[in-house]
Amino acid sequence: MKKSPGKTTFLFIFFVCAAVITLLPIALLFVASLRPGQELMRNGLNFFINWGEANLHEYKLLFSGENNYFTWYKNSLIITILQTGLSLILSSFVAYGFAMYEFRFKNVLFVLVLLVMMVPTEVILLPLYRLIIGMKLMNTRTGIFLPYIVIPMLIFFFRQYLSGIPKDFLDAARIDGCTEYGIYLKIMVPLMKPSFAAMGIYEGMASWNNFLWPMIVTNSITKITLPVGLQSLLSPYGNNYDILIAGSCFAIIPILILFVFFQKYFIEGMTAGGVKG
Repeated sequence: MKKSPGKTTFLFIFFVCAAVITLLPIALLFVASLRPGQELMRNGLNFFINWGEANLHEYKLLFSGENNYFTWYKNSLIITILQTGLSLILSSFVAYGFAMYEFRFKNVLFVLVLLVMMVPTEVILLPLYRLIIGMKLMNTRTGIFLPYIVIPMLIFFFRQYLSGIPKDFLDAARIDGCTEYGIYLKIMVPLMKPSFAAMGIYEGMASWNNFLWPMIVTNSITKITLPVGLQSLLSPYGNNYDILIAGSCFAIIPILILFVFFQKYFIEGMTAGGVKG
């Protein structure tokens, strides 16, 4: 069905406006990072900038080594990579079992996964905190990402995606002598690339922006993650808005890179993952 020129124009204008509204806060943040801190405190966040006073002094401070910014950045980067990679692997394993195999209490166990998905993280913070203390993982990177390496949301999504893949692939591979692990690695993983990309972006963003749990389990200035570190710049004894805003601009880069490289698979995966058959 051919779209009318009027409808096409309307959709174009609508999406341009949506893009502008989405990018407006990022542009505002970048403009603010070029302004001196005193001017920022006087006039607040706005697009007005005196180019005679604009400078990159705050960015120079980030790269000078006079603060722990890149230590926090490195911690967040390592934790995000480990948490995202492990959660994709382990959650897809569980989902693969639910989607492709028949076993006792399968439906009951999947319902339990759904029930866990409905429990807010804040409800289980205290038990998790006591568990991490008992395992002697306080103030470590492992203690930050360990509770998030198997995610009910990812299990549900992968299971829905795999349910749309015919089981004939498995039968044909078994006839050819492929092992069960070989079926997953050689056949299912290539077919699941869109779902891995979609959930990789989702979990990567969640890990990178995680604030509450890292703040609870870390107490050393060199062990905290980037969101916690940026928050530490605001205190009753003084607020370092210069570094905070410049650091926030630089913190956006990994997520932008992740989405730019995987946006095609992200859209395809989000569409296919919600449809069975």
